[in-house]
Amino acid sequence: MSMMTLLLNTSLALVLQVSSAVAGSAPESSYILGPNDRIALRCLNAEEVSSAPIRIDADGHVTLPFVGRIMLAGLTVSDAEKELTDQFSKFIKHPEVELTVVESHSQPVSIFGAVRNPGAYQLEGRKTLTEVLAMAGGLRPDAGDTLKLTRRKEWGPISYPSAVQQTAGDVTVAEISIDELVRGRNAFVDIQMLPHDVISVSRAELIYVVGQVRKPGGFPMSGGSDFSVLQALSLAEGLNNTAAPKRAVILRKGKSGRIEVAVNLARILAGRAPDTPLQAEDVLFIPDNAAKTAGMRTLDTILQTATGMAIYGRF
Repeated sequence: MSMMTLLLNTSLALVLQVSSAVAGSAPESSYILGPNDRIALRCLNAEEVSSAPIRIDADGHVTLPFVGRIMLAGLTVSDAEKELTDQFSKFIKHPEVELTVVESHSQPVSIFGAVRNPGAYQLEGRKTLTEVLAMAGGLRPDAGDTLKLTRRKEWGPISYPSAVQQTAGDVTVAEISIDELVRGRNAFVDIQMLPHDVISVSRAELIYVVGQVRKPGGFPMSGGSDFSVLQALSLAEGLNNTAAPKRAVILRKGKSGRIEVAVNLARILAGRAPDTPLQAEDVLFIPDNAAKTAGMRTLDTILQTATGMAIYGRF
C-alpha cells in the first residue's frame, strides 16, 4: 500500500472516530420512515394495538386500530411517535407510543467504482459520506482523487464547500475531492447522505513500468499530469543489474497505433538530460543488456501482460 492510500484510509478512520465522538452513532429516532419499512408499535393502555411487526405500504401508510389508515412515510421515528400519540389520544387516555424499525427497505444509497465492496446499502438512520464509504469497505488501492455524488433534485443542492455541481434532468451531480474530504480544512464538514444518493469513486489513471526493474507493474499517477519517468522508476524500486537504461523506451497510445519514444535513462539519472513527463496509460520499458533485437522481441509479450498485472503502486 502506498503512503498516499495509507494516509487517506487512516484519515478516513480518524474522521469517523471524531464524528462518532462528537455526534454519537446515528439514533433510530432520526431515521426517516418510508414505504416497505417494517415497524413494530408498543402502545401503553391500548391492548388492541398489536406489537407484531407491520409493513408500511407502498403509499406510505399503515392501518391501525382506532385511528385507521395513517401516513407515516416521510416522518422520522420520533415524529411518527408523536403523531401516533396525538391520534391515539383522541380515543385513549394518556397513550404512550414507542415505534421500532424492524427492517429498513426505503433508504438505499448506491456506491460504485474504486471501493472494496460496491453495491447498494440502506442508510438505517443518518449516515454521512465518510460513513457510507466505510460501509463499502473503504477505498481500493487504485482509487483516484475525486468522487461524484448524484442526488435527486428534489432534495435541493448538495451542501459541500468547494464541490463543483451541475444539474442535469432530475438530478444534481457534485464532484468532490477525496483528499479534501478526509484530510483538508473541510474534512469535518461531512455530507449527510439522503435516500437514492449514488456515489461513484473514480479510478486513478495508471502508468506501467515493465522490463528490468525490481518491481514491475502498474502505478497510479499520484501527481496527476505532472508525473515523470524518474517518479515511475522510483515506484518500481529502481533498475535491475541487468538493465540497459540507455535503451529505455516509452510506449504510448497514438491515434494511428502505438508510438515509441526513446528515453536515455542513463543520462537522466546522471543529471545530463531533463526528466521526461509521462501520460496516463504510458508503458515505460527498460530492456536488458542482451542484443536489442532480442529485447524488443520480448516487448510485445510483456505488453500483453502489463495491463493484467497487479497494481503494486498502492499496496
